Amino acid sequence: MRSIFLPKSLLAAALGGVVVLVGFGTQKATADQTSVVSTVAATSDDDAEARFLEMADLISQSCAPDVSRGVDAVASAAVAETTAAEPTPDSTLPVLVDPVPLTVAEECAAQRHQLRISRAFSGIDTATYGEMRDKLTSLKYPAARIHHMADLSGEPVARLDVRVGAEHLALEVTGIDNGVMVEAFGAPEGVSVTEVRLEPQLDPPTS
Repeated sequence: MRSIFLPKSLLAAALGGVVVLVGFGTQKATADQTSVVSTVAATSDDDAEARFLEMADLISQSCAPDVSRGVDAVASAAVAETTAAEPTPDSTLPVLVDPVPLTVAEECAAQRHQLRISRAFSGIDTATYGEMRDKLTSLKYPAARIHHMADLSGEPVARLDVRVGAEHLALEVTGIDNGVMVEAFGAPEGVSVTEVRLEPQLDPPTS
């Protein structure tokens, strides 16, 4: 039986080709895994947003927005006037803006959100923002709509962007002893809920 001996240069080239092929296969497998993870994450985000929109629609229907169209029209006009009065910033830094009025329907929806969040956190001592975020996501608020806010008292604070369409409703959730305080406010269109200026509440409401 004859043995076949390859010159060293050819042998090295052949081995190099194997290494290249193995490396290419590894890179392709890693890329495929990354693609799968990204797809799963995107699907999860879409599902969370769909669940939130379904909940928001139920709340909106329960608030019967056509009860007081005249008041809503006045509030909407005030919103447009307030938003238009805001100066255009020259700096790229965030500029805090004042909250805008909520319509009657938005006030009603705010009460629904406040009640369900307060009940869910009742008796719970929320120590960190991460714990608060996890609890809020379990209540069908997507992580993309939850924003971390700084608080000098050391308690966790989050803002929820619950705006749908042309609505302005947003919520600020602050951890307190055995629960949370939930404040509703109006966020102007095109402005992040984190850029709305709110007056600090030193003490939680008594009712």
